[in-house]
Amino acid sequence: MSAGQPGDPALVLVAHGTRSARGVEMIAALADAVAAELGVAVSSAPNTALRTAFVDVLGPSPSEVLRDLDGPAVVVPAFLASGYHVYQDVPREVAESGHGAVAVTETMGPDPALTRIMAVRLRAAGWKPGDAVVFAAAGSSDSRARQDVRRAAGMLAEQLGVPVKIAYVATGTPKVPDVVASLRESGAGRVFIASYLLAHGLFHQRLHDAGADGVAEPIGVHPGVVRLIVDRYRSAARELAGVR
Repeated sequence: MSAGQPGDPALVLVAHGTRSARGVEMIAALADAVAAELGVAVSSAPNTALRTAFVDVLGPSPSEVLRDLDGPAVVVPAFLASGYHVYQDVPREVAESGHGAVAVTETMGPDPALTRIMAVRLRAAGWKPGDAVVFAAAGSSDSRARQDVRRAAGMLAEQLGVPVKIAYVATGTPKVPDVVASLRESGAGRVFIASYLLAHGLFHQRLHDAGADGVAEPIGVHPGVVRLIVDRYRSAARELAGVR
């Protein structure tokens, strides 16, 4: 399944909207990279093989995109953890679209591919073994999302071979600045923040104001992310073909 052959399902990449121009550009670049990997076109035109949709802030919504598609579709939620958007928004949007042949994949994270990318980003920010690490996630009121964050943080700790402290940028406690300060008080020499965020935006900017010695870049566009999305798509597309 490549999304490039007649009858192959379209891929609808669903991301969280952002008012950050860099964040919007990053999502567009990610969609372009996935489309290139699949050998398809990406645009806002109806029935394009790869379309981007947003929950919150920006449009089009997943339901609007799905209503533009005549054939089957695979929705890939580009979220790093499950939560309200995954369990409520996406299913509601699919139902509202009235589309009869849609498969929704798992979220992107937690996943070992993301863990490896985070480790690379952290080292690029200057982190070295012995430096303290704060695992910074957006946060959620959904217990399933918090469990995903704990799993992702555990995977990063195993990858780095050091303890990792979880902190939240928005919803939930402890907050990132508080954890950074606590590590300082406990004697940490240098503190680095591992960003469990997909793109630049307000949340990532807040990390730079948290008092750490360095902040890793968001996960962003990376070959590992592209492969992860493509794998999610192909697996769901095969299942969808088996149902039809």
